[in-house]
Amino acid sequence: MYVMDTPYGSEALPVWERPEPRPRAAPVALSRARIAATAIRLADEHGLDNLSVRKIAKELGVGPMRLYDYVLNRSELLDLMIDDVHAGIAEAGRRAEADWRATVLAIARATRAAALEHEWFADLLGGRPHLGPHALAIGEATAAAFSQAPGVRGIEDLQRVLGAFNAFLAGAIRREVTERRTTRATGTDEAAFQKSLGPYLTRMLATGRYPTVARLVIDGAHLNPEETFNHNLATIVDGLTPTT
Repeated sequence: MYVMDTPYGSEALPVWERPEPRPRAAPVALSRARIAATAIRLADEHGLDNLSVRKIAKELGVGPMRLYDYVLNRSELLDLMIDDVHAGIAEAGRRAEADWRATVLAIARATRAAALEHEWFADLLGGRPHLGPHALAIGEATAAAFSQAPGVRGIEDLQRVLGAFNAFLAGAIRREVTERRTTRATGTDEAAFQKSLGPYLTRMLATGRYPTVARLVIDGAHLNPEETFNHNLATIVDGLTPTT
C-alpha cells in the first residue's frame, strides 16, 4: 500500500494519487480507466446494488484478485466511477462562456444530463462531497463563478449560495430520476397515476378544504421536465445572486 508522510503521521494515498500497477498483457491488459468504464456500463444496465468487484472481473475476463491491484475495495471503485462521470461535467463547465452565470448553468445542466444517462449517479448526489480531481475541478469552477456574482461579498455568502445551489441540484435531479424509475417499474407515468386517482381526488376537492390544490389539479399543466428544470434553475440562481 502506498502511504504519504504528513505532519499528522503516515496516511494511505487515495486511489487518484496512487500510481497505476505495472501493466501486464496476460491474460487481459487492465487499467483503472478500463475498470471504471466497465463498472459504469454494468451499473447503467443493472444498478449499483448489483455491482460488485467479482462481476466486473468476470466481465473483464480476469480473476477478482487481479482487480484489487487497482482498487482496494468497492468504495474506491465508486470513487473512480464518480470521477469518470464528473470528467464530462467538468468539460461542459470549461466550454461555457466566460460569464459567471453561463458557467453555473452549464455545469448544472451537464450534471442533470449525466444523471439521466447514469441514473445510479443521482443516488450519490447530496451526500458528502466528491473529491476526485474532476469533481474538484467542478467545485472550483462553480465556486469561482458564484464568487463573481452580484451579492456574493465574502466567503460566508459564497458558502450559503453554494449550499442552496447544490441542494436544489441534488433534489431536482433525484426527483426526476426517481419518477423515471417509478414509471418503468409500474408501467404508469405521473399523468396516468394522477388519472387513476381521479374519482378520489374529485371527491376530496369537492369538500372545498383544498382550494389551492384544486387549482393545481384542474388548471395545472403536465410540465416538460427539461423546461421545468431550466426554469427553476434560472430562478434559483438569480434569486441567490440579487443585484441589489
